[in-house]
Amino acid sequence: MAVHFPMSAAFKLDLTHRPRRLRRNATVRSLVEETVLRPADFIAPLFVVDGKGAPEAIASMPGVLRYNVADLVKECRALAKLGVPAVALFPKLDKKFKNDTGTAALDEDALILRAVRAVKKALPELVVMTDIALDPYTTHGHDGVLTADGGDVANDATVEILTKMAVLHAGAGVDFVAPSDMMDGRIGAIRQALDAAGNTQTSIMAYSAKFASAYYGPFRDAVGSAAAAGTRGLDKRTYQLNPANRREALIEVALDEAEGADVLMVKPAGAYLDIIREVREATKKPVAAYQVSGEYAQIMAASQLGWLDLAKTRHESLLAIKRAGADMILTYFAKEMAAELR
Repeated sequence: MAVHFPMSAAFKLDLTHRPRRLRRNATVRSLVEETVLRPADFIAPLFVVDGKGAPEAIASMPGVLRYNVADLVKECRALAKLGVPAVALFPKLDKKFKNDTGTAALDEDALILRAVRAVKKALPELVVMTDIALDPYTTHGHDGVLTADGGDVANDATVEILTKMAVLHAGAGVDFVAPSDMMDGRIGAIRQALDAAGNTQTSIMAYSAKFASAYYGPFRDAVGSAAAAGTRGLDKRTYQLNPANRREALIEVALDEAEGADVLMVKPAGAYLDIIREVREATKKPVAAYQVSGEYAQIMAASQLGWLDLAKTRHESLLAIKRAGADMILTYFAKEMAAELR
């Protein structure tokens, strides 16, 4: 049986502070809004494949496609018109180009280099970033070359390859090289190599706090590194960060900054908002965060089942990342969000 409490018309709280005054209508709320998303906040990750075929769907990432070079340019043009200032390009190679040492990464006519040249020729003002790591190029799916016993990734041998790779990418016209490998010392070595080759204006976006996360599975499908290794759960814990460690992440960030990184990245983003905030408070450098494939796939799957409102959830997820301190966000929602915000 419901109990009814009589309300006195004269009852009034004697309050000096009524925070709800600043929430009373949309206009007032907009005046006091602390965090605002803009199309200019986003970097769109894009996947490129060789050939002239139609865009390829990625089953684990609904709505995300792999593009041939010509279609990639069209997609970049569409993004630029919406106000998205930057793209990050990732190649998916045919398995015949892969081997244990990822030698295709140093091919002067590599797919990724042809893609960069085409995009920069068509859209010179669009900022183009490329991944500096070997996982798309190796048969084992790791981000570098393996030690003699095959039990780990060889740090220094990998860095030597990455420096050559970065110089090739800079020569093709990229604005940012983005080392995602988490090898020790690679930022300093790449900065030195770029400068020695005359690429002093090529920036480095360092994957500084990249965690050994379970959220990368769909991305590995997208670039074919999961298929190469025969597993979507490839163990990279000897080089990527332990998800349990906060202080270790800050050590990596400090080292990358000292070695010459221009932008410091946290990856993934959504489950690591505390790390984004810590990094923001630890540096005056720009901070990037990567809303990774698993984060995207979760939101898409739940929305397709009718459990979440897609537009509201993607907006809130990105707002949280920016509120935590990210200056720029890599997200597969870049195009849709830019259209919505405009």
